Amino acid sequence: MDSPCVASCKLNADKICVGCFRHIDEIVDWNKKTDQAHAEIFNLIAKRKIAYQGAECISASYETDKLTAITQEEWQLAKQRVAQQKNS
Repeated sequence: MDSPCVASCKLNADKICVGCFRHIDEIVDWNKKTDQAHAEIFNLIAKRKIAYQGAECISASYETDKLTAITQEEWQLAKQRVAQQKNS
């Protein structure tokens, strides 16, 4: 399944990318996830977009001055969390 990535990767305080609305753990190993996992993530993306777009003002978790690029450390930690979830 195609990735929802829009090449605008910036994480908010909740580690949600404000480009594609995926959590960093949902971004990791996208191509290895099942179709069911993709469907569940797309459902979460839709809910996050509605919450974001429905807000009358931008919440603190989406303020642009609080957005950060994904660091190598965050990426590695997310990969470890995803691997642990698969093994449990």
